[in-house]
Amino acid sequence: MEKAVNSKNIFFVGLILAGSGVISPPIALLAGIVYGFTFAHPYHVDSRNLSRFLLQAAVVALGFGMNLRQVIHAGRAGFLYTAISISAAMLLGWLLGRLLGVSKKASFLITAGTAICGGSAIAAIAPITRPNEEEMGMSLGTVFITVFILNSLALLLFPAIGLALHMTQTQFGLWSALAIHDTSSVVGAAAKYGPQALQIGTTVKLARALWIVPVAISTAYLTKSKARVQLPWFILLFCLAAVANTYLPAGAALYPMFSRLGRLGLTVVLFLIGTGLSKETIRRVGIRPFVQGVCLWAIVAAASLIAIRAGWITL
Repeated sequence: MEKAVNSKNIFFVGLILAGSGVISPPIALLAGIVYGFTFAHPYHVDSRNLSRFLLQAAVVALGFGMNLRQVIHAGRAGFLYTAISISAAMLLGWLLGRLLGVSKKASFLITAGTAICGGSAIAAIAPITRPNEEEMGMSLGTVFITVFILNSLALLLFPAIGLALHMTQTQFGLWSALAIHDTSSVVGAAAKYGPQALQIGTTVKLARALWIVPVAISTAYLTKSKARVQLPWFILLFCLAAVANTYLPAGAALYPMFSRLGRLGLTVVLFLIGTGLSKETIRRVGIRPFVQGVCLWAIVAAASLIAIRAGWITL
């Protein structure tokens, strides 16, 4: 009983620290992971639902710090690059799944989650492919682990790599958006590198997230499914926030506050995401799906870095 009370208290302390801006996004994620491995989560389902809503709300709030003209420029070019990146990742993920003997539906969901935007892509596509409970758990668990272990490393390592390679903020923002598949981690890494990297990273990442729709529609067509495709409406609200920041000066005094709230919200999201990782999650996934997710993530990160450094991908 006492341990349960302590776990609740510690959870709320972590939540408050993340939301106050006292700790950075990487530290918030790390603190969440330590909590998840140490305590039984008292609000597991509520935490997951809150993180999903808060992520979308935070992204919209970040739009109040963006210039619409730059958003359109980055988004237009980013949409093409993400199309190429996602197509290559989907093909590679299919090959890795066959090579490792991962079940077809689980392999497809793992690939879609890694190629597009993690759990959101799986949530959109799963009603169409109709995986069984084991396949769904395996795919979500794999993407969950790769997102929060590898992306937590990305939060720490990507800025250091970018500085070591003398990457411009535009290059780094583009690399973050193409290589990291969790929106909150993209924003965290890009924000650490600089304001322009943040704008490019967020915009291109949202352009990447839009590919949920064509991938889901294509999957529904090929499988002859009549399931309803969910649209990522928060991306439209992000664009409207950028419109307000660019063309409605009457609210200029409030826009920086909204943008800062968005950054703080994403720090809270990273903490909540970290608390959901546990020994049980890792045990349930299994080695082969995990290897598929890790290999796909590493190849996409390395290939996109090489392409950006060579000048094949540029804004």
